[in-house]
Amino acid sequence: MKFSIGGALKLAFRPWVEGLEHIPAEGPAILASNHLSFSDSFFLPAVLDRKVTFIAKAEYFTSPGVKGKLTAAFFKGVGQLPVDRSGARGAGEAAIRSGVEVIERGELFGIYPEGTRSPDGRLYRGKPGGLARVALATGAPVIPVAMIDTEKIQPPGKVVPKLMSPGIRIGKPLDFSRYHGMEHDRFILRSVTDEVMYEIMKLSGQEYVDIYATAAKRQIADAEKAAKEAAKEAERAAKQDGGTERGGDR
Repeated sequence: MKFSIGGALKLAFRPWVEGLEHIPAEGPAILASNHLSFSDSFFLPAVLDRKVTFIAKAEYFTSPGVKGKLTAAFFKGVGQLPVDRSGARGAGEAAIRSGVEVIERGELFGIYPEGTRSPDGRLYRGKPGGLARVALATGAPVIPVAMIDTEKIQPPGKVVPKLMSPGIRIGKPLDFSRYHGMEHDRFILRSVTDEVMYEIMKLSGQEYVDIYATAAKRQIADAEKAAKEAAKEAERAAKQDGGTERGGDR
């Protein structure tokens, strides 16, 4: 199923790719990518000859009905791995265990260090848990990846995707074997994550923001809420002023 989906994506969107030579022909590796769009997990595997396993929330695999079964089949077909995300800490530990298992099988494990999609196309601070801990626990090389323009294919609110050519840049593998066994040292985890994010920034050309994307999303949501409340207040004030003026005319 991977090849049929990948072939259809390449035919329809014609993604361009640089740095394919950095993907090993065999053996384990971690692909650490920026995250611009829901489609990132489909375009990256589409341009590779090897299977890439990403983490996906378990709900995608357990939804009832025909639609639920089709969704589950699709995610399995493109190499998504279900993880129960109930509870923040439990979700993180489950993702790490899954990543280690993928690496121990000698396969490619895909992960988004930002933890969620960028709300505005900028690159946000990487979370120091999953990526660094899997890398240090297994000794697998980390390959930085930059997705280019995937957020423009299907912006929020758009149902029909725009036919355009997104890009994928793949960087040279990063070796963190010098930190092997230090996956519980938070300073080492932060250092490894920051080094990977710096390489992704160079590949993507994105502006880097030194806060977590989840915090940025909260700030954006709070700003939108405040703007709506201010608009409603201005509307109420305008109506009151209008009523006062009409009363004065009488």
